[in-house]
Amino acid sequence: MAIILCLETATTNCSVAISVDGEVKAIREENNQKFSHAEKLHVFIEEVLAEAKIDKSKLDAIAISKGPGSYTGLRIGVSAAKGLCFALDVPLLSISTLEILARQVEEKDCYIIPLLDARRMEVYSAVFNSEIKQISEIKAEIVNINSFSAYLEARKTVFLGDGSIKFKALCSHKNARFLDSKYPSSAGMASLAEAKYKISDTENVAYFEPFYLKEFMLG
Repeated sequence: MAIILCLETATTNCSVAISVDGEVKAIREENNQKFSHAEKLHVFIEEVLAEAKIDKSKLDAIAISKGPGSYTGLRIGVSAAKGLCFALDVPLLSISTLEILARQVEEKDCYIIPLLDARRMEVYSAVFNSEIKQISEIKAEIVNINSFSAYLEARKTVFLGDGSIKFKALCSHKNARFLDSKYPSSAGMASLAEAKYKISDTENVAYFEPFYLKEFMLG
């Protein structure tokens, strides 16, 4: 029985869940546009452990949403995860933020394109099929009226994430579907973390870094 603490801090949604055998037993999350992760993350960790009646010493692993996403949010989440791993001597599991988001789509026979806000008209994106298999590389790109046209011409394409609002303002294609107000959540990490734990797909705690994709820029 694997007990895993899941941390998602890659966007404005600060989200913490405790999972047992791949099922969420307790969750806390708050989507605050002011990025309250530094204040909320450790409080949420204590609250989910208390609700699930699980002592911190019983954790088998810590799972972190690895990015891409907010530089500050990712740093806060990874720092907390590493601290717990060192203190408890448990492994670190990393999960793609875009895959976490893509798994919120339940439609079939479609492409799924999660879009995370980067800067200005730029987004972080990847393309998944309806079986949540990633079929394109993760990249940072500036969206325009012709973005993702090959997928839109082929079949229904579902866009979601806080970056999708940028493309929604440009896209009027008949095959485009937009799921509003969707953010990566620790709830979507449980089964992925369990699968990685079972095959010991872990990270080197000392050297692990978030997947920033782009260099950090001020302003």
